[in-house]
Amino acid sequence: MARQPRLDLPGIPQHIVQRGNNRLPCFLDDADRARYRHLLREALLATDCRLHAYVLMDNHVHLLVTPPKAGATGRLMQKLGRQYVGQFNARHRRTGTLWEGRYKSCLVDSADYLLRCVRYIDLNPVRARMTDDPVAFPWSSCAALCGLRDDPLLTLHPTQGALGATDKERGDAYRNLLAETISDGDLAAIRAYLQQQRAYGRDTFQAMVQAKTDRFAEVRPAHRPPRTRIELE
Repeated sequence: MARQPRLDLPGIPQHIVQRGNNRLPCFLDDADRARYRHLLREALLATDCRLHAYVLMDNHVHLLVTPPKAGATGRLMQKLGRQYVGQFNARHRRTGTLWEGRYKSCLVDSADYLLRCVRYIDLNPVRARMTDDPVAFPWSSCAALCGLRDDPLLTLHPTQGALGATDKERGDAYRNLLAETISDGDLAAIRAYLQQQRAYGRDTFQAMVQAKTDRFAEVRPAHRPPRTRIELE
């Protein structure tokens, strides 16, 4: 059966995850991460996509990207993935695939939903117990979004820009958001929408996505609820 195309609309942010094959590392050292960031910068410039948040973990990558037109995200990931794999294999004297199949992505609504995804991405190293302080992790957008360093990869989404009138105000506001606990329900929702590649947002946002793509935009239950005795009878 042919795979359905991903939900893809111009100007709508996409939360992307790409994992190493069999959950094996896709970065063996900081030189690998530096090379990936360099290639990501080139791919962003080539496709005019805008990156709002990212994190480079040991065996997977999260990106929050807004494409200028349909198909741009696919071209970004294709260009980035192929170039990085070629250089990774040559550097580490290996052959074969690096990524676990196709990347996954979901559309993201603005305002609260987008900020939850940004926080989810930047707090990945904390949840993985790689650091106690997300700002201290050098391979994410966190320090830049907190106003502590410049990062040429990043372009603020209007929702991020609305956090404050100055870099300092925006950084302070984002640090306050990071200090708030992401609820278990929000964590589960972000993961479910990303895994099923749907549209994470309000009912009106999902209705808009469904109308424009003629595709189901909500998360489907993982398992059908057990039938009651009356149903069985």
